[in-house]
Amino acid sequence: MGPIEFFIDFVLHVDKYIVLIIQTYGVWAYLLMFLVIFCETGLVVTPFFPGDSMIFVAGTLANQGILSLEGMFLLLTAAAIAGDTVNYSIGHFIGHRIFHEDSRVLRREYLDEAQSFFDRHGGEAIILARFVPFVRTFVPFLAGMGSMSYRRFILYNIVGGVAWVSVFLLGGFYFGGLDIVKQNLSFAIIGIVLVSLIPTALKMWGWRRASENTKKSPDE
Repeated sequence: MGPIEFFIDFVLHVDKYIVLIIQTYGVWAYLLMFLVIFCETGLVVTPFFPGDSMIFVAGTLANQGILSLEGMFLLLTAAAIAGDTVNYSIGHFIGHRIFHEDSRVLRREYLDEAQSFFDRHGGEAIILARFVPFVRTFVPFLAGMGSMSYRRFILYNIVGGVAWVSVFLLGGFYFGGLDIVKQNLSFAIIGIVLVSLIPTALKMWGWRRASENTKKSPDE
């Protein structure tokens, strides 16, 4: 099995792999789970890491007594908050260097638009983005790039990290033991993601409507 095939199989059967890793490496499995969540949220090049499924499976294993629920909550929440913090810092320090007026792709106006967006919706965007795969990897980078103050960012970063880990960890803890969930783990995780997307979709729709209204002239 090649590296790509292995990674796809790992994502689809993360529950089996985590149990195998715990049995083989013991406490080192905790480090692996920390790194998966940290890299998915902290590095813009790894948005495909299985954060949602990893947390859900951790909750399922906590229900079985294999992992500590409290320990997993503290560990994965710390990874999520640290990841977003690093991502924000990267965006903050390189954003102004790679966006300039002469660029055809990374134009300065895009950076100004990002800053304007986070001035208006930054806190809500950071919290809601936690529940959207791929999007949660790029939002903290854009927040840092848009010069959102770190004091404001860290508050929403903590709230979003706690909320995201709580939903999926407790979801796995309370529902992961059901036979129908065990037999359809991938579908169960997708279902939780879709349900968690509803508030985000409604909020984004509201932002779009508000933006369209502000663009209309008084005569219209």
